[in-house]
Amino acid sequence: DILRMVAKDNDIVTEKLEVILDHVHVLISFPPSKALKGRSAFIFLKRHPKIRQSEYWGGHLWSPSYYMSTLGDTSKDVVENYINNQKYNALQKKKCPNGR
Repeated sequence: DILRMVAKDNDIVTEKLEVILDHVHVLISFPPSKALKGRSAFIFLKRHPKIRQSEYWGGHLWSPSYYMSTLGDTSKDVVENYINNQKYNALQKKKCPNGR
């Protein structure tokens, strides 16, 4: 909900969003900006201050890195399918951690 709210406030269109236990995949259309991660982290950590103090999180919600790319010669459908399959793939890894 926070990501969608920040996206809306910053004219970012959320095409596809998949939340998995330890990461998020988002397909968005927007003019370049760091607002989505920065503002969503500010709001989330304000709502959940114990996470900021947690040793596991180290006071940060997002990793400092990011990957951004145009679709180029990859179709939007391919990217959407990739994001859609992330939850299934994460569940499969959890069931069979050694790939068996």
